[in-house]
Amino acid sequence: MAITITSAAFDDGKPIPKKYTCDGKDLSPPLAFSGLPGGTASVALICDDPDAPGGTFTHWVLFDLPPDTAGLEEGMAAATLPGKAAHGVNSFGKATYGGPCPPGGTHRYYFTLYALDRELGLDEGVDKDAVLHAMQGHVLDKGEFMGTYAR
Repeated sequence: MAITITSAAFDDGKPIPKKYTCDGKDLSPPLAFSGLPGGTASVALICDDPDAPGGTFTHWVLFDLPPDTAGLEEGMAAATLPGKAAHGVNSFGKATYGGPCPPGGTHRYYFTLYALDRELGLDEGVDKDAVLHAMQGHVLDKGEFMGTYAR
């Protein structure tokens, strides 16, 4: 069974509502997860915009989510994270969710969920590269969900 990510706020490949962007309340969208493989010890989530003019722009980094995490509530960036979960730093330089805010055109935002065979044990506020490095050799499976946004 593959990892599936869905959102009650928008469908895969469809526009992200303004509420979840810098033009709205900048809340993290609600996400639901299923299909995590057996042996999953922790979960990581990264949201990237590959269409940013300067190269991939990271909007959200979460790691060490408990393996029984079935999803994330709306506004999770402001809420208490479950277990030992922590935020990494996004490309805005903040350890939180930063919504879509493209300078122009329609951009794609990929939410990638990683099932890991161990907790990463990194400090809150590390960058995406540190999380990706720590995940090497420990990814059991991954799933992806994409939304678009244009201003």
